[in-house]
Amino acid sequence: MMSQIPIKIENVEKKLLDREILRVAMIAELDATNLYEQLAAATDNENLRKVLLEVAREEKTHVGEFQALLLEEDEEQTEELEKGKKEVKEITKQ
Repeated sequence: MMSQIPIKIENVEKKLLDREILRVAMIAELDATNLYEQLAAATDNENLRKVLLEVAREEKTHVGEFQALLLEEDEEQTEELEKGKKEVKEITKQ
């Protein structure tokens, strides 16, 4: 299912707009990744599967690009990401 972002740009504080744009872009890339991987799993055509999975990998790179920018823009996001990593290590005993 594709995400629906009910956003009215004019309602977003100017200082937060770039963060909102980056998060929406990440959601779009993740949706695209899921779509291409699902389509790849559904086809018996090996060439089509290979291309779909390559495109999905490219979308993951795009997520990383947007995330890198978001982490530069939002210090709290960076801190919470690190907290999340620590919590996973604690939970999984790694």
